[in-house]
Amino acid sequence: MTSHLRIVRGDAAPEEIAALVAVLAARHAEPQPPPARPRQTWRNPVRGMRKPVVPGKSAWRMSALP
Repeated sequence: MTSHLRIVRGDAAPEEIAALVAVLAARHAEPQPPPARPRQTWRNPVRGMRKPVVPGKSAWRMSALP
């Protein structure tokens, strides 16, 4: 059996090594949540609504633009 974990410095008790292995195994076994999908707003009906036209300079231009 090959060991993948090696204590380089210090003197670890068997209980400490077992705790470390248990934490690493639990961390590795946790399923990762799927990444959140960005919200798609291209089909939102609000996009088609025009902003209210405000009287003022160049108001006639803004009346034709979405």
